Amino acid sequence: MPKPRTKRGSGREARKRKHDGEEEFVGGYEIDSKRPRVEADSNGGDKGNDHGDDHVNDNGDDNGYYPDEAATADGGFANHGEEPAEKEFFGMLADEEQEYFRRADEMLELNQFPTLEDRALFLESVYEEAKGKELKVASSQSCSRLMERLIQLANTSQKKRLFEAFAGHFLSLVQHRFASHCCEALFLRSAGVVSQELSGFVVDTEGTEAGDQEPENSMENLFLATLDELEGSMGFLITDRFASHTLRVLILVLSGRPLGDVAFKTLIKSKKKEKVSVAGSAAIDEQNQGLRAVPSSFTVAVTKIIRDSTSTMDATSLRVLAAHPIGNPTLQLFLELDLSLNKSEQKADAEQPTLLFQLLPGAPQSLYEEASEATEFVNGMIYDQIGSRLIETIITHAPGKVFKALNQNIFLPRIQGYVRNDVSCYPAIKVLNRIGKDQLVEAVAKIGPTVPQLVSKNRYNVLKTLFERCAARGLTEEIKQLMKGLREGCGSNPVDLVTTLCSLHSDDGSKKKDLAQLTKNEYAIQSHGAQLLTTLLVIPGPAKGVQESLSALSPALLLRLANNSYPTATLLSTALKTPSANALFQKSTVNALAPHIAELAVSQNGHNIVIAVAEIPTKGRDFSVPAHIKDGIMQTLGDHEAELRECWMGRSAWRAWKGDMWKTRRYDWKAWIKDMVAEESQQVTSVHKNGARGGKKREN
Repeated sequence: MPKPRTKRGSGREARKRKHDGEEEFVGGYEIDSKRPRVEADSNGGDKGNDHGDDHVNDNGDDNGYYPDEAATADGGFANHGEEPAEKEFFGMLADEEQEYFRRADEMLELNQFPTLEDRALFLESVYEEAKGKELKVASSQSCSRLMERLIQLANTSQKKRLFEAFAGHFLSLVQHRFASHCCEALFLRSAGVVSQELSGFVVDTEGTEAGDQEPENSMENLFLATLDELEGSMGFLITDRFASHTLRVLILVLSGRPLGDVAFKTLIKSKKKEKVSVAGSAAIDEQNQGLRAVPSSFTVAVTKIIRDSTSTMDATSLRVLAAHPIGNPTLQLFLELDLSLNKSEQKADAEQPTLLFQLLPGAPQSLYEEASEATEFVNGMIYDQIGSRLIETIITHAPGKVFKALNQNIFLPRIQGYVRNDVSCYPAIKVLNRIGKDQLVEAVAKIGPTVPQLVSKNRYNVLKTLFERCAARGLTEEIKQLMKGLREGCGSNPVDLVTTLCSLHSDDGSKKKDLAQLTKNEYAIQSHGAQLLTTLLVIPGPAKGVQESLSALSPALLLRLANNSYPTATLLSTALKTPSANALFQKSTVNALAPHIAELAVSQNGHNIVIAVAEIPTKGRDFSVPAHIKDGIMQTLGDHEAELRECWMGRSAWRAWKGDMWKTRRYDWKAWIKDMVAEESQQVTSVHKNGARGGKKREN
C-alpha cells in the first residue's frame, strides 16, 4: 500500500519522546508507536528480483518518494509542465496468480516447445490468463520480466491489446520502476508495425475467435493516443528517473531513426539496465531494425514535443538541464532530432527559435564575441563531465555556419589545450573529425609539440583520431611529425612503442587505493593504446615501426599481449596479416608463439591469434609462414585435440586449421596449406599495394 502522507519529522520526534519516557499524545489521543499492517484487497505479496535500480519502497511499486515530494525530486523542472499526479496503485497479484506467471516465465526461458505452433498456443493462453491483470503484471516486481518477454514474442493484435489495456494509465506506468521497462519494450517492438501499416492496413486476427473480432485500431492512432496522455507532463518526465528512458524511446520510435544505432543506444538505455530476452524474439524484431517509414503525424508530434518541452525554458533552465545527469541525454536527443527535422527553420532571428538557437542565442554572430551568452555556454560546458556530451552533439550536427564560427573562435585557437584535458578531449575529437584539410594542418601544427604530453596523459584516442584524419586527407608530413612525437613520448628503443601504449611494463607491485577501479582504467588505457597501434598498421610508414616494435618483444611479452584483451589480440593478429618490408616478421613472431600455441588456442583472446596464423599464406613475397612451421603447429594442436574440443575457443581454432581434414586426409590438408593459401596471399598483397598506391595518389 502507498505510504500515508506524514510530516517528515514526526516519526523522529515520536521516537525521541519515547526514548525520554514520555507518552505520545496527539490531539488528545494516545498514539500506538507500532502502526498496524493494512491488508490490500488481494491476498498475495509481490516478491522477487528487481530490475537493478534503487529507491524502491516496501511494496516495490514506487521510486521511494512521497507523493508530495515527487514534484521536487526531479531537480526543479516540474514547473515546466503540469505537476506530477499522485502515482496510481494497480493492486497486487494473488499468490496463485504469481505462481502461474512464474512458471510461465520459466517455460518461456527454457523454450522446450516441440513446435512454434505449440509456443504460440502457450503464449495465447498466458495472454488470456493475464487479461484484465495487465497493469498488475507490468507493475509487479516479480512478473514484469514476464511481461517484457511476452511483448517480445507478441503478434500485432496482442501488442494492440496491450496498448488498449495500458490506455489511460501511461503517465503512471512510464514513471513506475518496473512498468516503465514494459512500456519501453512495447514501444520498441511496435515500431515496425507502423511502417507495415503505412504500406497497407492489415487486420491481424491470429489467435482471435471469429465472434470476438472487433474493428482494429491502427498502431499510429495508438501511439498518438499515448502521446495525448503524456502531453503537458513532458517537463517533469524529462528528468524523471524511470520515465526519461521511456520518453526517449518513444521519441526515437516516432522519429523513424534506426533503433539499433550505437549512437542512439547510449541515449535510450542506462548502463545498469538489465537485458531481458527470450529465445525466438530476434527473428520477430527484424521488422523494427533499420530506417523506418513513419507517418507525417509522427514527425509533427516529435516537433511539438520538442517545442512544448523547451520553449518555456529560459537560459538558466537550459544550462541546468544540460548538466543534469538524467535530463542531458534527453536534451541531446531533442537537439539532434530538431536539427535534422527542422533544417529550414534553423535561423537565429526566427519568431520561435529552435533548440540550437535557444542554447546559442544569436549564433553564429554571437560566437565571435568573447562575452556573449553563447560563447560562455560553450566555454562552460566543454569542461563539464555531463554538459560536454551536449557540446559533442552540437559539433556533430550543427549547421555549417554555426560550426565554422565555433571552430574559428573557440575550438581551433585552443585545440592543444582541449585535447590534453580528460573531459574536453572528447568534443575536440569531434572537431578533428569534422574540420577540413587546411584546418587539420593548423591543428596538427598546434598539437604536434604536445604529443609527448598526450602520451604521458594516455590521450591515445586523440592521437588515433589525428592519425586517421591525416591518413584520410593524405597529409604525409603531418603523419611524420605526429609519429616523431609519439616516439619521443614512448621512448627511444623500438620496443618502447608497444610496451608503453599497451601498458606492458606497468609495476604490478605498486600500491593501489581502489583496485577494481584502477584495473578498469588500466584496461581502458591498454585498449585505447592497442587501437592506436592497430590504426598505425593501416598507414604504410608507421606500420613498419609498429612491426619492428613487435619483433623486439620477448616471447613472454608477446604471449601476454595475445592474452591480455581483445584489442591487444586484434593488434597482434592485424600485424601478422599486414604485409611487411621485413620478410622475417611473420616467421619470427609465429616461432616465438609456437611453444604456447595450445595454450593460446583455448584462450578467449589468444585463439584469435591461432586463427590468424592459419590464414597466413605459406608462399608470398610480402608475408608468409613456411609450411613446415604450420605443420608443426598443427601437430601440436592435434596432440591437444581433446582439450580443444572442450571449449568453443578451441573448437573455433580447430575448424580454422581444418583439424578433421588433417586427421583423415593428410594429403589434402597439405595441399590446402601449400596451394590454396598461396592464392589468397596474392590477393591480399595486391589489395595492400593498391591501397598504398591510392594513398600516394591522394597526396598529389
